[in-house]
Amino acid sequence: MTDRGTRSAYLDLLRQDLTRYGVDELVPVGWARLHRPVFKFGNLMLVRKRPFDARKRDLGLDWPADALTMIGMQRLTSLQNCIETVLAEEIPGDLVECGVWRGGASILMRAVLAAYGDQTRQVWLADSFAGVPAPDADNYKADKGDKLHLAAPILAVPEKDVRANFERYGLLDDRVRFLPGWFKDTLTDAPIQQIAVLRLDGDLYESTIQALDGLYSRLSPGGFCIIDDYHAIDGCKKAVTDYRAKHGITAEIVEIDGTGVLWRKE
Repeated sequence: MTDRGTRSAYLDLLRQDLTRYGVDELVPVGWARLHRPVFKFGNLMLVRKRPFDARKRDLGLDWPADALTMIGMQRLTSLQNCIETVLAEEIPGDLVECGVWRGGASILMRAVLAAYGDQTRQVWLADSFAGVPAPDADNYKADKGDKLHLAAPILAVPEKDVRANFERYGLLDDRVRFLPGWFKDTLTDAPIQQIAVLRLDGDLYESTIQALDGLYSRLSPGGFCIIDDYHAIDGCKKAVTDYRAKHGITAEIVEIDGTGVLWRKE
């Protein structure tokens, strides 16, 4: 795909479809309060319908139940811009997402590479495919009291379902690589040589610090580190603050949409 207008139209439509932009919000009953169970029966889920709100969908503040990403249009567009930048500037390395849910952001990663004709980079998806781990407060005090693991019916998306989502868009090939398992077990020895874009969406302090410890050293100078829940989850922000302080990272943190942030490796 070489025509600039065609490429832009394709990626614009893809982002809209991944976020279900313009479609009413369908909220799973029980989702708003994580200590309550989500009502799910096999492939059926009890949901409550709310009218589409462009501001909320832009900022990732609502949750359309059939969308393939929760991050909203602004964070998704920012991700595309980061990939386009590393392609234009020839920053070496693959694209990595830690915490993929249904795969929407990773699907966009692969689509951008396809749209620009990149034949060398790989897209890596690291996820437990079983939801968020229960907080390990003994080792990670910042996660004490976190309840995201109770949202397992929503957050636990099997690898086969993520692969099927890639197939729907014709984007599942041998350059889409999966790293199933908890980050503590998969990232340090992951067969990734260099990274150009590193996107972290592990929610917890534990998941965020483990991803940084395991992968940040492989991020190329000029590459992007994107933190999805920096302003949404205190433990996530603290992990970033602790890691940057420990390693003397002073690159400017850039706001994306009031929730996510990014910086470029110096």
